[in-house]
Amino acid sequence: MANKKRRFIRTVQESGWAGGAEVWVDRETGVNYLYLYGGNAGGPTVLVDREGKPIITTVFDEE
Repeated sequence: MANKKRRFIRTVQESGWAGGAEVWVDRETGVNYLYLYGGNAGGPTVLVDREGKPIITTVFDEE
């Protein structure tokens, strides 16, 4: 398991006193997810553009 690639990578992390936000990218599809959390609750949602299509990021292999 040491060389197994992680499926998701965190690209943004912002946090405050009671919660925060992170953007995660699926390495297989390139789809971006926003994860909001606060206290003992949180959850992800797909980030979309103006037309309602998922935001896709090109992911390059980790070195």
